Amino acid sequence: MTDIAARVGYHCAVEVRWSDMDVYQHINHARMVTLLEEARIPWLMADGVPTASLRNSAVIADLHVRYRGQLRHEDSPLDVFMWTSKVRAVDFTANYEVRPRGADMSSPPAIVASTQIATFDIDTQRLRRLTTEERDYLLRWQSE
Repeated sequence: MTDIAARVGYHCAVEVRWSDMDVYQHINHARMVTLLEEARIPWLMADGVPTASLRNSAVIADLHVRYRGQLRHEDSPLDVFMWTSKVRAVDFTANYEVRPRGADMSSPPAIVASTQIATFDIDTQRLRRLTTEERDYLLRWQSE
């Protein structure tokens, strides 16, 4: 996956707060999910694309996080690379690789994660289809 992140991925640097640490002095697993969210928000707002509706209606349908190494406060800001692997009618999958600040892209990521994100109409309480603009934006970040 490192090869994909280097070629396709959106990069976001995410600061680690002292409160993100656990008693073992590495990032708490639940806080890592929050840090992934903090990376995802600017990605969905990148380049002024018309994704306001996507940001306001995206709900997490599934989440997978694999911890392959420890990350600590001194690794901040974390380098988070994101890309899509599936873009379907009402949902898409966002993939993540997380490394310590400045780590070489050839090094294994400390965290590998994915989220299935569905688009949801809050007024009708139903899934909704991705718009053409949303779909085009998401396909821009899709791996080969």
